Amino acid sequence: MTNNSSKTKVVDRNHPGFSKNAEPFFRIVMEGLKGYVDGEHFWDVVAEDAVFEFMYHVPGFTSKIVGRDAYMEWFGGYSAVLQSADGLIVTKTVDSEEVVLEYAVHAKGYDNRFCSIVKLKDRKIIYWRDYADSLAMVGG
Repeated sequence: MTNNSSKTKVVDRNHPGFSKNAEPFFRIVMEGLKGYVDGEHFWDVVAEDAVFEFMYHVPGFTSKIVGRDAYMEWFGGYSAVLQSADGLIVTKTVDSEEVVLEYAVHAKGYDNRFCSIVKLKDRKIIYWRDYADSLAMVGG
């Protein structure tokens, strides 16, 4: 459950999790969630206790990250340099606080499509389940 502190705590803009390498990802997600969340950046709209699950298998990558701070730490070490993201499809589900985002990200020698199921509460991300092409990740 999200508490009031997760809605008011200011996210440090100097944190390494604000990786320029991932900027296309941050931008396309915020475009897809426009009107559903409040905040300027991806990290502004992630609840402190959010849970992220990754339904793909990449050697050395976990299948679950709990908490905004832990995910920010992971992004702080994000080494791929994304060049762009596109192909956004936003689907509102029957559940009034769930949105499905489909999009592609591109880097030199790497292209992948994602499907992210995003649960919201109080206009914040509380749960994120991600699907992607595992082979594209390890082969790209």
